[in-house]
Amino acid sequence: MTLRKIVTLPEPVLRRKAKPVTKFDKDLQTLIDDMVETMREAPGVGLAAPQIGLSERLIVVEYYEKEEDEENEEAPKKVWAVLNPEIVKASEEKILGVEGCLSIPNLVGEVERHVEVQIKGLNRHGKPMKIKARGWLARIFQHEIDHLNGILFPDRATRVWQPPQEVEEEKEF
Repeated sequence: MTLRKIVTLPEPVLRRKAKPVTKFDKDLQTLIDDMVETMREAPGVGLAAPQIGLSERLIVVEYYEKEEDEENEEAPKKVWAVLNPEIVKASEEKILGVEGCLSIPNLVGEVERHVEVQIKGLNRHGKPMKIKARGWLARIFQHEIDHLNGILFPDRATRVWQPPQEVEEEKEF
């Protein structure tokens, strides 16, 4: 596996609508593995292909499958690789939360997102998949899917600011 370079603003690929993935070959599998490794090293909880300079509809997310609860603080994380993802259903209920982005270092913002979303897409082998996400996991998926449409969190933020240095080190979320 290889660490990929994360591109930052004003890189034009971050503002383009990404193209659908149509080829499910060995190169794609390598790309997905590289993206997961790059996301973890950054560190982040999600990464979209445009963030490594590729205009392709591919995201990787690593987070707790269910909301963290007090009884199970050691809940294992799950990794999703979703190709051509689409939000097919979203709750009416929304909530404000603070987001950051690996492609926009030194800034965070308050963004309103749907509390729950349903996503459909393809897994790394081209098989259809559906994901129901709630809370922070739903926020992460919405943030990463926005990247595939050339939308960055400041575009949706009610306010944006530079965090104190120790918070900046956490990078994303």
